[in-house]
Amino acid sequence: MAAVKEIQHFVGGKTIQAGSRSSDVYNPATGEVTGKVALATSDDVKAAIAAAEKAFPAWSATPALKRARVMFKFKELLEANANKLAEIITAEHGKVFSDALGEVQRGTEVVEFVCGIPHLLKGEYSENVGTNIDTYSIRQALGVCAGITPFNFPAMVGMWMFPVAIACGNTFVWKPSERDPSVSLLIADLLKQAGLPDGVLNVVQGDKEAVDTLLTDPRVQAISFVGSTPIAQYIYETGTKHSKRVQALGGAKNHMVIMPDADMDQAVDALMGAAYGSAGERCMAISVAVAVGDAADKIIQKLKPRVEALKIGPGMDDSSEMGPLVTKAHLEKVLGYVESGEKEGAKLVVDGRNFKAKQQGYEKGFFMGGCLFDHVKPDMKIYKEEIFGPVLSVVRTQNYAEAADLINKHEFGNGTAIFTRDGDAARTFVNQIKVGMVGVNVPIPVPVAFHTFGGWKASIFGAHGVHGPEGINFYTRQKTITSRWPTGIREGAEFIMPVMK
Repeated sequence: MAAVKEIQHFVGGKTIQAGSRSSDVYNPATGEVTGKVALATSDDVKAAIAAAEKAFPAWSATPALKRARVMFKFKELLEANANKLAEIITAEHGKVFSDALGEVQRGTEVVEFVCGIPHLLKGEYSENVGTNIDTYSIRQALGVCAGITPFNFPAMVGMWMFPVAIACGNTFVWKPSERDPSVSLLIADLLKQAGLPDGVLNVVQGDKEAVDTLLTDPRVQAISFVGSTPIAQYIYETGTKHSKRVQALGGAKNHMVIMPDADMDQAVDALMGAAYGSAGERCMAISVAVAVGDAADKIIQKLKPRVEALKIGPGMDDSSEMGPLVTKAHLEKVLGYVESGEKEGAKLVVDGRNFKAKQQGYEKGFFMGGCLFDHVKPDMKIYKEEIFGPVLSVVRTQNYAEAADLINKHEFGNGTAIFTRDGDAARTFVNQIKVGMVGVNVPIPVPVAFHTFGGWKASIFGAHGVHGPEGINFYTRQKTITSRWPTGIREGAEFIMPVMK
């Protein structure tokens, strides 16, 4: 058994030891404790905020072009260290290595986006709005910003936030999940290697005490959060109460509509990746397949053998298609949802509850097999709530209108998709569905970095999504200037009117 490592904080450009409390960090594949993460006290968090506040004047005054050069170097270092970052993610989260590598890539794409920050910060200019009067706008940094990120994407979600904030001229305090904290420290170190001045990015490990300090400290100007809806609502209400900008993304229950004319093989391939990839621990996972008309029987017939054949094992095993869940407690929670679905009358077509890893050394890992439910009804718990595990529910509807109505009535509105060959059905779906991110024959419609990510309804609190144009708007304030200057040209002490020709 390997030695248990100590996971600390990164403040003012260096790793520091702080906090009298700690929490265990596990390898989900083995079930063993591999680390002890320090949990910051309120004073520890305030020290990080102070470091960020100290660094802000010089960093915000740094030309945007120079900030972009730091981001460009950071991008190069992320690419050079992608495998190492992915290995750390797999070791603490459990997702298979290819999923972890994809996470690093998607985060890196946001860094690539903000390499264009000199252009992204350009304002508007109107000449001669009145006689000899011009008006123009500029975007300026807010100050100290903070991000609170979830366990399911320990690298990517942080990189949705701090690269945009920092490129805009802000300084940042990042509070990652205490379940898989190690990758945050390597990322902070790479950013320092890229030339970021000390104090511009700080990492504090912690729990609710750290979160509440960030939410209430008056020096923090803006808070970004991704996680469950109840916590997102708490973050939003507490942060705005303390006069902060808040960007809070919550939970999801993402539906995929399969029309009778869809390519069923393509739809099943899409569902396998979207429902069971990363063990379903994604806010954009498809957890409900809405089968229209006779599509249901075809989908179940094709899905059942695929789910039963899922290759489940440790994330660093190249043959594994799905790894363990992140913690034993989360595994038990997901298993409880499966039990609830059975009790409420859904048909459990594939039961993955009794799966045990066969590889030596992984017998105590937090594994379960994929589960597939049919005949799920809208009043069932497994339909209404976010499960965040490898459980796919099939809901049968008679027609398109019933399927769309089902989605529009759900409290969440994060992502959705439709699979069809009918352009009219697809266009109607895109225009009428009350969801923030929509896919057409694309199962997980996560936008690229230069567009904005964000849902509707109970999936988001606040007006701003993350990255893309809304990310720039969130991390800056617009200032509008109106100016008037004399029309003549001064030479020495005399004022000479220009000669008009």
